[in-house]
Amino acid sequence: MADDVLAQQKRYVQGSRPGVRVPFREVALHASDGPGGSVENPPVRLYDTSGPGSEASVGLSPLRAEWILGRGDVEAYTGRPVQGRDDGRSAVRRGGVERQFEGRRSPVVRARSGATVTQMHYARRGDVTPEMEFVAIREGVEPEVVRSEIARGRAILPANVNHPESEPMVIGRRFLVFGLWFLLGWPAVVDAQQQTPQTTEARLRAQREELDRVRREREEL
Repeated sequence: MADDVLAQQKRYVQGSRPGVRVPFREVALHASDGPGGSVENPPVRLYDTSGPGSEASVGLSPLRAEWILGRGDVEAYTGRPVQGRDDGRSAVRRGGVERQFEGRRSPVVRARSGATVTQMHYARRGDVTPEMEFVAIREGVEPEVVRSEIARGRAILPANVNHPESEPMVIGRRFLVFGLWFLLGWPAVVDAQQQTPQTTEARLRAQREELDRVRREREEL
C-alpha cells in the first residue's frame, strides 16, 4: 500500500432520489502473497455512522427535511415558549433559562389531521420512502426487503419528523444493527457482588450463541 494512500476514506453511494447519499467507510487493504507473487486486494466498504460532522454552534444540516415536507402530511406549528423546567429541576432552582442554541433550526412540525407519519404506516401502505432506500443501500439489500420487514413489524426505522438531521438506520433481525442492539439490550444492571468471572463468561457465551442463532436464521431467510 503506497504511503500516500489513506488507509480509510469516506465514500458516498448515490441513491435513485435526490438527497439519498449514503456514507461508507472505505478501507484500503495490503496486497496478499500469492503463488505468482503479490495479489492486489480491492478496498472494503464498511458501515459508517460517524455522521457528516458540523460546528456545534451551527448544528447539522436537515438531511431529511425535503423528504418529510415532500410527503405533504405534516404542518408547521408554533410551540410554547421555552421554560426553565425544560432544563431540569436544577435550572428551576437557579431561577433562569440556560443559554439557548443559536444555530440552524428547522420548523417544528406535526402530523396533519388524520395523517400518520411513521415509517411503519408508509411501509404498510406500500410506500418505499427515501429513508427506506437509504438504509437499504447501507445494509446492502433491496428497498423492498426493508419495506416488507417494517410492514411486518420485524424491523423499526426511527425517523422523527422533528429531527430531519438524523441519518436513517434500521434495526431488525435481518439487518446489521440487530446484533449490536441485542448486545446493548442485554440486562445492564448487574449486582457487582454477584458478578464473577464464571457468570461473566456464561453471559458472554449466551450472547455469542444468540448472535450465532440470529446469523443462521438470517441466512435462511
